[in-house]
Amino acid sequence: MFRFLANRAGLLCLALAPLVPAASAQTPSAAPTATKVAVVNMQKALADSDELKKASAAVEAKYKPRQDEIAKLQSDLQSIQQQLSSGKVNEAAAADLQSQGQHKQRDLQRLSDDLQQDFERDRQDILGKASQKMQQVVGKLAEQKGLDMVIDVTQTVYFKPALDITADATAAYNKTYPAK
Repeated sequence: MFRFLANRAGLLCLALAPLVPAASAQTPSAAPTATKVAVVNMQKALADSDELKKASAAVEAKYKPRQDEIAKLQSDLQSIQQQLSSGKVNEAAAADLQSQGQHKQRDLQRLSDDLQQDFERDRQDILGKASQKMQQVVGKLAEQKGLDMVIDVTQTVYFKPALDITADATAAYNKTYPAK
């Protein structure tokens, strides 16, 4: 049994022997090259882009009427609350005010929920598209600068400020995708 295992090990060594010099002799004279790394703050680069600023303003303008309607309902509810707490209304008027308040409160809740959902959907759509574009821009920027790797700042513990290409990424994004 021992001789069988020794023969197998010997055969394995003989079979692998030609591969060892080839693997170690791949590039003995070539000096190791330094990996070029940069850091980018994708969130800041996107937020600072002209296209995203314009899209944010457009979304705010789109939802302004609904926000105004919510503000009016909140004002109406405060007015109803003040009238009820003043003690100057009779029972019938108080019951009517409470009914109005409950109705307005339901409307306010419904409008707020709808606004939040619609706004979040639009926000995610805009950010998703812009994020994909920014990744492409950063990839092209990395190629132009001869970078081997670009790391998002959220994944780094420490980096030298000279490695930060966030401003370059924003400028390249604005050039590639100008705000219309």
